[in-house]
Amino acid sequence: MQIEVNVPPRKPGDRSGLNIPKEELFSRIDHNDLESEKITAPRYSYWHSVFRVFFKKKINIIILSLLSLLIAFTYIYPMFVEYDKFGNLLDSTAKHLSPSAAISKFGLNIHWILGTGAAGNSTFDAVWFGSRISVSLAFICALINMTVGVLVGAIWGFSKKVDMVMNNVYNIIANVPYILLISVMVMIFSPSFWTMVFALTITGWLSIAYFIRTQVVIIRDREYNLASRCLGTSTPKIALRNILPFMTSVIVTLIATEIPSYISYEVFLAYIGMGMSDMSLGRLIYEAESAMLTPGWEFEFWSPVAVSAVISVVLYVVGQNLGDASDPRTHM
Repeated sequence: MQIEVNVPPRKPGDRSGLNIPKEELFSRIDHNDLESEKITAPRYSYWHSVFRVFFKKKINIIILSLLSLLIAFTYIYPMFVEYDKFGNLLDSTAKHLSPSAAISKFGLNIHWILGTGAAGNSTFDAVWFGSRISVSLAFICALINMTVGVLVGAIWGFSKKVDMVMNNVYNIIANVPYILLISVMVMIFSPSFWTMVFALTITGWLSIAYFIRTQVVIIRDREYNLASRCLGTSTPKIALRNILPFMTSVIVTLIATEIPSYISYEVFLAYIGMGMSDMSLGRLIYEAESAMLTPGWEFEFWSPVAVSAVISVVLYVVGQNLGDASDPRTHM
């Protein structure tokens, strides 16, 4: 069956049945070059997108909360506690107590939940006073090495003249074991906080610079860098403006590995008797080495070991996940 619909022909300009005023059908539109180039799209903020991706995973919120708790005990708790390592030195019954024995003697208190040490001191307080020194050392060394390493590495990778000189320097110094170089520096100078900072940073930036140099070599000859060079832009300016912002996720990931490594170096050097004299986590582990296998004394040794391990792992995981969130490809 076919249905035929007869529509009467409409003359040009006939608007009957449309119910549309003439002003709406025909209106003058001004041409504006600036308006035509505008793109209608949501506003993009890099760091807003980074934190949006980072906090999208619930595990990151949990780990960041744990890190905040550790930092609070590391820096805030010692401000409100008067810690005296030798306060109970003359009390022979207060030495090497297990947590249950310490609570029975001194009462239920947060200071005694990890027992006491060789001088009758609170192991809990000693751990957090020591972690403040170790974490501060790691942050200061990471700040110095990352700043110098990133800046030198960016120029190193972009300038071929600098590349020739720095490759020879790197080949000489990189063949010397890093831990051996640190040990020699500590032995030459008195083992103190700033001596350790000097030993960890005198050549620590070089490996970072070489890593950044390798990343810069990959992207230095892209079109926008060649255009900047043709326009007369200086090498340092191209490195700082065109290259480093592109490598934000790489730098954040690198920081995530550097900070825990300095805690490990400090603990290891102190454990072998070459650390600083300050009461750091490494120093606590070194002094409690004899308690490792003594029944009832284990908390003196394993408490600083556990805290240093937890701090290192949490810092690493937070840094790695933040580095992943810093990659613009994850912002889609």
